[in-house]
Amino acid sequence: MAKQSLRIRDVARHARVSPATVSRVLTGNATVRADKREQVLAAIEALGYRPNRLASNLRRQQADMIGVVVSDIENPHFTEMVRAVEDAAYLSGHRVLLCNTDENPAKQADYLGVLAEERVVGVILSPTDAGAPEIVELLDHGIPVVAFDRAVADRRADAVVVNNTAGARLGAEHLLGCGHTRVGYIGGPRTVETAALRLVGYQQAMDAAGLGPRVADGGFRIEGGREAAAALLDDGASALLVANNLMAIGALEAIRERGLRVPDDVAMVSIDDPFWAGLIDPPLTTLGQPVRLMAEAAVKLLMGRLAGTRSRRKRLVFDFELHHRGSCCVGVS
Repeated sequence: MAKQSLRIRDVARHARVSPATVSRVLTGNATVRADKREQVLAAIEALGYRPNRLASNLRRQQADMIGVVVSDIENPHFTEMVRAVEDAAYLSGHRVLLCNTDENPAKQADYLGVLAEERVVGVILSPTDAGAPEIVELLDHGIPVVAFDRAVADRRADAVVVNNTAGARLGAEHLLGCGHTRVGYIGGPRTVETAALRLVGYQQAMDAAGLGPRVADGGFRIEGGREAAAALLDDGASALLVANNLMAIGALEAIRERGLRVPDDVAMVSIDDPFWAGLIDPPLTTLGQPVRLMAEAAVKLLMGRLAGTRSRRKRLVFDFELHHRGSCCVGVS
């Protein structure tokens, strides 16, 4: 019998006790005899049964829960993604459990374990650790996983990603086309898939132009972006390609601290298109992802798995869109 189809009655049959006894053990009822408790616990271990805590709470209406795990909820990119996933999931009759890992593999492991214990029907995950054993465990238990923004190592999981290499190359080429030859790149941790692929795109553009790269790691954080921008500006960079919107804030701070102006002194393109990009002066040129479309596609893939209408893995790849504003070339609107 598949583990995901196990019920309390199956544990009871295996332990040779009543379903009520199993229920009392699961809820910690002290009235169960020690020998009966040991029988139930042994049956749970032997069968690999995982109690559905939501279904066992009779005071609440049962709801099919989807786990959503993001790497940084402070990042507007993931805030927008969560909102779109929640909208689409709610319309399909599902509810969302949100977990934030802060780019911490240990937190990811803990949260994936919690989602497995809660018997969520599926997980949409932006991984910090793409090869984590907890992802394998979810899939082994029949809980489908859709990777968002970053793929996972287990090929049973679906994926919704953006073409990071092509997008970063497009941003670097735009700065080069504005006449800049000293284009610096502020990237994220190279162990993260998106950061590694965006670095490749930047390097491809610089190689094609016959120019050497200028790279600094900002860790996908505001302060890291400020420090990386400062280092690149001190090294003579006249333009910056920034690998996410949080680091773009830090880069703008570093530019201001030096009394420089955008784009007269330093041109800039940021990957991600946060809501504030068009509000600053000058407006920030960005590479936007179709986040809502991607999130809706992730929910649709998950629903297909749950409905049993699809078994083959799918990987959907979306393109960046360059939003021309005023931070790159003088006169760009």
